[in-house]
Amino acid sequence: MTYNAEEQFEKTGLVLPPAPAPLGVYKPCLVDGKYLYLSGHGPVQNDKSLIIGRIGKDMDMEAGKLAARQVGLTMLSTIVTHLGSLNRVKRVIKVLGMVNCTPEFERHPYVINGCSELFAAVWGTENGIGVRSAVGFGSLPDNIPVEIEALFELHDD
Repeated sequence: MTYNAEEQFEKTGLVLPPAPAPLGVYKPCLVDGKYLYLSGHGPVQNDKSLIIGRIGKDMDMEAGKLAARQVGLTMLSTIVTHLGSLNRVKRVIKVLGMVNCTPEFERHPYVINGCSELFAAVWGTENGIGVRSAVGFGSLPDNIPVEIEALFELHDD
């Protein structure tokens, strides 16, 4: 029996937002051999708008965690749009989570768990959890609360 990431995603009851188009000079994703690199993604909502705000000032860490989950959904949308299916991904290798927060805020890993828990639900704890960094920033583009980039391993075709 093979693991079906698409079926696991369906079980979450969540909805993928539209995959964002690049707003700068970069590719949203790049396949190199058996690796998929995703550029930094923000929290795109179903109406294509962004969640905006700084954690510790405009929103609390629970809202930040939900924003990180929304970033994860946006990343999943990019995968489906460009590769056709979440089942193309074998495992998560690395996640870099950047948190737009006040200098006093110290719970960056908790916020990024919003994305990591989603990936674990989609690909399972063995393949959905990779290495990770979660760091705080003084600002992020358009004042989004979270930006995340990731590296995945793809299944052999």
